[in-house]
Amino acid sequence: MTFNPKSDISGGKASKRGRTTGIAVGGGLGLIALFLISQFLGVDLTGLAGGGQPEPGPEEPGLEQCLTGQDANERVECRMKGASASLEDYWEQEAAAIGVRYHAPADFVLFSQATSTGCGQASSATGPFYCPPDETIYVDVAFYDELRSRFGAQGGPLAEMYVVAHEWGHHVQNLAGVLDATRDGQTGPSSNAVRVELQADCFAGAWAAAASTTADASGEPFLQPISEDEYRTALDAAAAVGDDRIQQSMQGQVMPHTFTHGTSEQRIRWFKTGFQGGAGACDTFGVAPNAL
Repeated sequence: MTFNPKSDISGGKASKRGRTTGIAVGGGLGLIALFLISQFLGVDLTGLAGGGQPEPGPEEPGLEQCLTGQDANERVECRMKGASASLEDYWEQEAAAIGVRYHAPADFVLFSQATSTGCGQASSATGPFYCPPDETIYVDVAFYDELRSRFGAQGGPLAEMYVVAHEWGHHVQNLAGVLDATRDGQTGPSSNAVRVELQADCFAGAWAAAASTTADASGEPFLQPISEDEYRTALDAAAAVGDDRIQQSMQGQVMPHTFTHGTSEQRIRWFKTGFQGGAGACDTFGVAPNAL
């Protein structure tokens, strides 16, 4: 998906951190963090330390130079900032329609190698995630290379922004009380864990369909209309991070009883559901297991 070169993305919520080795202090990771971290990789969290309040990481310059849609088209970090501006505009308008009292995430952090969070210490291996205690989205943009090289996704700007939109969806779920209400530690094809992830995919699809109508303060659209090829790259990214595909590639076998994110087919289908029907069509908790 291409940004309108004239759009103003300077108001996008994003910050940048260099590598930090500090460990958050306080109690252990809560269940909600265990439930949500590693949205795409399904990484074991037992190695993450700490909890409580994060130790701030050092800020690096660069994002202040991300001012226009042209910048977003040229640099992945600017693209993240532009995506946040578009997502914020979308959810400010859409959230009320699905009964959510909305406010923006506290931050959208682009980090390198490792960082401290309200959910404990995170590394590049953790994958993109949303941390409910500090209401912050964390992404190491090196993940996008991993998505292509390790999981075989085609990549591209919309595939990258799909990742951000998915995590933004978790923020909306947090505000709606969905994350607290479904936190039961269960896994499997029809578990609440899977339903949470598929709803976030559906919210990402809803944003993608409406993205070219989101606009800056002057009314200039952030993004140009999505092309068929761009739509396919987003579906490809969703498929690449299905439980079945990841387990087959990493373990050589598929174990449905351990699913936490949904199959490739499910993730594609729910992204399409949101794209075609909007956020109001994303009730993954109201469908029977065989329809999920």
